[in-house]
Amino acid sequence: MKFDLIVIGSGPGGYVAAIRAAQLGLKVAVVERDHLGGICLNWGCIPTKAPLRSAEVYELMRRGKDFGLLADNIRFDASAIVQRSRNASSRLNGGVAALLKKNKVEVIWGEAAFSAPGRIRVSASKLGDRPRAPAPANARGAGEYKADHIIIATGARPRALPGARGDRSIAQFLAQSVSSLP
Repeated sequence: MKFDLIVIGSGPGGYVAAIRAAQLGLKVAVVERDHLGGICLNWGCIPTKAPLRSAEVYELMRRGKDFGLLADNIRFDASAIVQRSRNASSRLNGGVAALLKKNKVEVIWGEAAFSAPGRIRVSASKLGDRPRAPAPANARGAGEYKADHIIIATGARPRALPGARGDRSIAQFLAQSVSSLP
């Protein structure tokens, strides 16, 4: 299949570039191996802000007396906080899919590798046990694709910080953080 532009990666840089190119009249496809919207929307920025907001509301509730409000036995439900975060990501992920469809950007589901100038080979994702969204409806799959132009927008990856353990879930982090509050 031949496109004017193929964008590898559907994070904030990739899907915006793909949509804009389609709006300018190009035949565009975006290749994604994991989740539409990329790391930021699915695992980083958005899912982190949702529990932070929950923590902020929790702290305000604990200080209700300072505002003339009485609230006793204030608790939190870590699994509900995580579920709220996942729901926000899921909703935004669906929004990215709808924007791509509305702008006639085709989605190719899998991992891309250059096979020749102006050509990519897409194969099934090799993510191991990592959670992965199902392919959007009508997504293309493995195969050879050609394009006059290719944008690599594979984005960022998490990096471990010295002295910080990277295997804690958000729920564990929140539970430990909130339990240590005065």
